[in-house]
Amino acid sequence: MFHREGYPTLLITVLFSSLLIWASSYTDYALVHYLAYALSLFLLITILQFFRNPERKTIQNDLHIIAPADGKVVVIEEVMEPEYFKDKRIQVSIFMSPINVHVNRFPISGLVKYVKYHAGLYLVAWHPKSSTENERTSIIVEQNGKAILIRQIAGALARRIVYYCKEGDTATQGAEFGFIKFGSRVDLFLPIGTKINVGLNEKVKGGISTIASF
Repeated sequence: MFHREGYPTLLITVLFSSLLIWASSYTDYALVHYLAYALSLFLLITILQFFRNPERKTIQNDLHIIAPADGKVVVIEEVMEPEYFKDKRIQVSIFMSPINVHVNRFPISGLVKYVKYHAGLYLVAWHPKSSTENERTSIIVEQNGKAILIRQIAGALARRIVYYCKEGDTATQGAEFGFIKFGSRVDLFLPIGTKINVGLNEKVKGGISTIASF
């Protein structure tokens, strides 16, 4: 499946490629023709793979915290969370490279209690300060008295964060809640005492991999 967020980019790519191929037709050099077709094909494949939206079947479990995105675990540490909880939490961060699926999914079911967008910088996604200084969206989901914070973070290339939920919505574990364009990261802030089921540099799959357990 192709994600709906990609249609404007796909249209621009098709128009650019058509213009490039048309312009190349005015030269007699075969190499120019081949380069135009090769570049157009490369751009089209890149956009199609980046905005792919594979179907995922989440096995729902109230005791499990599921990966909110595809990517690599780059942070597991105890930190002070200053925005909402204002206490210590376990931070688990997943870095999404441009080749990963960029759909973001709810890690637990529950009530969406808080949604806030923050304008900010565009530091590289693995920078330690990107979680608090980059453009980002913070979302709180509470289930049976236990709340987690999900933070979408823009990176050096990602310049658009999309989220579809609002306060008062019902979150369903594994359901899509957002999308980040062109590589970035998602942070989870979990209650102290949560059992972490992944390790650093481990690759996870959104809606499938179990990040932690209550």
